[in-house]
Order: sequence, then C-alpha cells, then structure tokens
Amino acid sequence: MSLTTDLKNRAAQSATKYSEATHTIMNNGIQAVRDAKLVSKALKTGDYIPEILLPNAANKNISVQELLLDNKVILSFYRGGWCPYCNLELKALQQALPEFEKLGATLVAISPETPDNSLTTSEKNNLSFEVLSDIDNTIAKTFNLAFTLPEDLINVYDGFGIDLEVSNGNVNQQLPIAATYIIDQKGKIIYDFIKEDYKERADPEQIINSLTNN
Repeated sequence: MSLTTDLKNRAAQSATKYSEATHTIMNNGIQAVRDAKLVSKALKTGDYIPEILLPNAANKNISVQELLLDNKVILSFYRGGWCPYCNLELKALQQALPEFEKLGATLVAISPETPDNSLTTSEKNNLSFEVLSDIDNTIAKTFNLAFTLPEDLINVYDGFGIDLEVSNGNVNQQLPIAATYIIDQKGKIIYDFIKEDYKERADPEQIINSLTNN
C-alpha cells in the first residue's frame, strides 16, 4: 500500500474514534491554518533555503549545507513522534530510503521535538536517516511553516495525553505544517509539498518521480 492509502485509512479510523465535538475542534484547527494562508507564504520551488544547523537525535549538530556538498537533500518537516500520521510518513520514508539514495538524495527529517524525544521517535520507527531537532521551530519559521495551536485544540491534545511542552521543551504550543522539500546542491528548492491538513503528506512515489526527473 502507498503512504497516501495508509493515511486515508488512518483518517477513516480516527473518524469513528472521537466525538463530533472533538472532530469539530480538530477541523477548525486545520481551517485556522488555512485562514492564516501559511501555504502561500511558505518557501516553495524556486526559493533558496536558509542555513540549517540543527542537533540530531544524538545531540550532534548537522549542517544541511554540508550534506548538500555530496547530494541533493530531501527535507521532511513533521510534527512529532506523538503524531500517528507522522509515524506513518516516517516509516514510509524509511522504506523508500534506498531508492532515494540510489537517486542521489540524502533524507533529513525535522521536528520541533527535543533531541531526547527525537531519539525515541527514531528508535520506535527504526529510522536510519537523520532526525533533527528544530527547537522553538526556528528553522520552520524561516520557511514560514510554523503556527500556534488554538487553546481548544491544546485542550483536546491534553486529553489525548499529548504534552507539547514536554515534547518540544518549551511553552510555545507551536508546530510546523506538513511539508516536504527536495533541495538541489545549490540550495535551491526543486520540489515542494506543503499542506495545512496534517493528514496529507508527500508520498515517497512523488518524491522518487521528482528525483528521477530532476
């Protein structure tokens, strides 16, 4: 099955799991991101990325610009290891990693989680690519991807046992919207997938097609 199919199946399961009031709050949260027009403001194909130097799960600083000296880079911004849609995406990316590498691309995932929590995510999903910690969404903000959760959605997440203050090591209650980029060796974005709805992600097949054609 494709990642897109897995995501749709997960969304269908979720639709039967929670109350109508909960779904309304979650859908309103997505609509608030749409109303903020983040997608139109985000960096896109043709733009150049900023300098990216972030700690990995072992707390070692990784420079995306240094990685670009050898290969193109696939950047995947995700919300955190607590997000089931993110975990489906990370597992699908891991499965496609050999094909990405064969096509001359290095995969890097970025989330606002602390390195300790990123390590947990990496271990849980058996990831062999770099997972970087974008504390305070500093890099996500330079891509214009970060947003602040509304209060009622924070309360819903609390009810799910999701504590962003613990996950992210701050009280900002901010997350990045789902976004995947392919960066060429000059630092230019040659592919983008940016969605307000966290249930939608770039399918590895789309990424492979872009790498093949670029």
